[in-house]
Amino acid sequence: MAIRPFVKEDIQPLHQILHATDVFKEEEIVVAVELMEIVVGEPDQQDYVMATYVDEANIVRGYYCIGPTPMTRSTFDLYWIAVDPAMHRKGIGRELNRHSEEYIIGRGGTLIVAETSSQPKYEKTRAFYLRNNYIEASRIRDYYSPGDDLVVYTKHL
Repeated sequence: MAIRPFVKEDIQPLHQILHATDVFKEEEIVVAVELMEIVVGEPDQQDYVMATYVDEANIVRGYYCIGPTPMTRSTFDLYWIAVDPAMHRKGIGRELNRHSEEYIIGRGGTLIVAETSSQPKYEKTRAFYLRNNYIEASRIRDYYSPGDDLVVYTKHL
């Protein structure tokens, strides 16, 4: 199993994984794919960095997307981290997270910010952040819609 740089051929399997999670709304998946297309279509851009997790058979099983937060010195956003639901609880998300942290540290990063929803279907996501030593730094009530808060997690590196 390996984490490698994201390539164009990863888009389709990751699109399927994002759907399979049954967490993301269609418009969120559209945005995720748009970011993938930016990464492969504009190799000199520096806003988004992606890495893909592949298994022993070179099957795509997950990915992350991070980027430096504009107008900050050492903060990075964790935009996306997703793992094939068939592979949950096998440590892939933890490995992707660790890999992203190493990348961020290597570029002088000291803080990661991850945003998610308060909806019940995101409970596993919120638990993932807590298991990986993020803290709930803030919550904005009714941010996405009435009853759907924005939950912001941070991790100091």
